[in-house]
Amino acid sequence: MNENEFLTHINENTGLIKRLINMYIDTSDEREDMFQEILMRCWISKDRFRGESKFSTWLYRLSLNSILTSLKKKSRLTTSPLDKEVEYIPGDKNNEESEIRSRLYLAIKKLDDIDKTIITMHLDAFTNPEIADFMGISVNHCNVKLFRIKNKLETILKDN
Repeated sequence: MNENEFLTHINENTGLIKRLINMYIDTSDEREDMFQEILMRCWISKDRFRGESKFSTWLYRLSLNSILTSLKKKSRLTTSPLDKEVEYIPGDKNNEESEIRSRLYLAIKKLDDIDKTIITMHLDAFTNPEIADFMGISVNHCNVKLFRIKNKLETILKDN
């Protein structure tokens, strides 16, 4: 893949990277740092993309691994409460749809990393077979996990 193709793919998937970062990282400074780190890792790893999957799937895996590695390193240094308030509010704060989206994102942040990854991929329009392949589980297991995750989210949203 040449440089222009790579940059085109990155530009097409910037929203995917940012949505994924927003699910795991709380502050804007940390989100910006993580975005830059992911872009750097993508650039370094671009020759490893063999085209056996969609570019977005490769990018998703690289981004998620970068985020989880960073969080793991950070958690060794500090601990933080799981249900703290976060500053991320997507979209226009005055818009009812944005309020609903914001509540959903905050609920997703309360899930464990595996469930968070599965539902985030689902919301990013990955198919269940793609999610199953990414997670290393069967499609049927993926379907069951998604059903249970949706139920968990419904419970979290009702409780808040």
